[in-house]
Amino acid sequence: MSRKKIEKDPVTDLPVVRCAIYTRKSTSENLDMAFNSLDAQREAGDAYIKSQKHEGWVVLPEQYDDGGFSGGDIDRPAFQRLLADIENGGVDCVVVYKVDRLSRSLMDFVRIMEVFERHKVSFVSVTQLFNTGNSMGRLMLNILLSFAQFERELVSERTRDKIAAARKKGKWSGGYPILGYDIDPAGRRLVVNDAEAEQVRHIFDLYLKNLSLGETVKVLNEMGWTTKSWKTNKGHLKNGASFNRDRLHRLLTNVLYIGKVPHKDEVYEGEHDAIVDMETWERVRKALAANQKNRGRNAANGNGGLLKGIIRCSACDSAMVYTYTMKGDRRYRYYVCSKAQKNGWKSCPTRSVPAGEIEDFVVDRIRDVGKNPKVVEATVRKMEEEFRKSRKVLESDVKCLRQDVQKLVDERKRLVEALGRAEGGAARVLTDRLSEVETSLEEKHRRMSGVKEEIVDAENNHIDYGVIKKALSDFDPVWDALYPKEQARIIQMLIERLDYNGKDGELLVKFRPVGMKALAVEMSGSAGGNGGGMDA
Repeated sequence: MSRKKIEKDPVTDLPVVRCAIYTRKSTSENLDMAFNSLDAQREAGDAYIKSQKHEGWVVLPEQYDDGGFSGGDIDRPAFQRLLADIENGGVDCVVVYKVDRLSRSLMDFVRIMEVFERHKVSFVSVTQLFNTGNSMGRLMLNILLSFAQFERELVSERTRDKIAAARKKGKWSGGYPILGYDIDPAGRRLVVNDAEAEQVRHIFDLYLKNLSLGETVKVLNEMGWTTKSWKTNKGHLKNGASFNRDRLHRLLTNVLYIGKVPHKDEVYEGEHDAIVDMETWERVRKALAANQKNRGRNAANGNGGLLKGIIRCSACDSAMVYTYTMKGDRRYRYYVCSKAQKNGWKSCPTRSVPAGEIEDFVVDRIRDVGKNPKVVEATVRKMEEEFRKSRKVLESDVKCLRQDVQKLVDERKRLVEALGRAEGGAARVLTDRLSEVETSLEEKHRRMSGVKEEIVDAENNHIDYGVIKKALSDFDPVWDALYPKEQARIIQMLIERLDYNGKDGELLVKFRPVGMKALAVEMSGSAGGNGGGMDA
């Protein structure tokens, strides 16, 4: 605590009470006028201090004026200067026009009062006859602030109830527009943007073709497609963002595209038109669920399809399906290009490949990698590079989302304060905007949780050179001792994707380094994890 030097008036011999007048206005409107709200507040404070001249009160020359700052928090320049002067022992009393000029938050006000009391600074509200220099003033002040806090919370509850009621009726209750829809300014509802709707349908089809969020994101970014670009009511352009896994997943799971409206855990029939048909929606939903469960890889079936679900025909960019034929008691196994199977053999140069040959090649490839330290080292180096890049992008996303959340929180505080003073049409406009802000906040928090989960997954799946080397070196000795079902599981664990070109006879193996970690951990008797991959 700073020690004050008590001065006395040479005429009255009373202690001098140095009074700081603090003024605040929530908006910057009309601040350029010759006589504005801040001047009026300061004039009232000055008059009150002069009326207490017989008690030794004097006005400090320093002006503490915050124009265009909300009272919802204490991050205000003039107020921070005032606190600094109090800490330095230069103020004995703070005078305001009304209590809410100092703060509109009960918690902030309590903390402010603690600072005042610690430095023996009294607080006076001119128009409400509060003086914390006596116990009655402190009691009345706390009662008033409690009711003000209750009123603000009541407004927020009513707004949330209004949003819930609107969504149960299928109405769009505000927020940022999404790709495929525009906002009808007259009816406050979603209307289909035909050009963007075609993009959305193509994105759904792309995912069904690739069955991979990462691959679909790659294609979308190569085409230069982004999320929704739109203009605010004030005409400011908000450019769309490039796609990543999180943004694509949100698009593919947004029920607005099938004509429905979400609210918390419930989904209601919407009043807007659907863009995506239910059959496509269900296929995407099931594919996402399967990929979540199996990391996008189907378990090999009981007939020995080691590469089932991970091999693709690179010649025509289609999945290859596992099948077999029987001749007598003998089974002949194949991987067949799904495009050739559907459209005829002439549609694809790959057609089919004997399962045994390509499976033996892949197993030998894994053995060779485990015996070549340079390949292992190159794999680790590439993995580290991709890990750093992805981590940097994710951290940047979190930073941007935090900034967006803070802006929305600040706007929500300002809207709630304005609602307490507004009536009629103005109140309705503020309520509509508040509902938009609430919706946007929910979305931002949901997105932030998703990105943070991705960061945690990346950290958990981060492995080093020693782990990969051990996993690959242990592969060869144990492979032949495994049952076919276990062999299939190990292949699915180690390999993310195989691209086979039957025309050139080339096979690209994309390993999953984190699968190598899981294999090493299993062999040591511990529990493992799974994750992404890279080319080798």
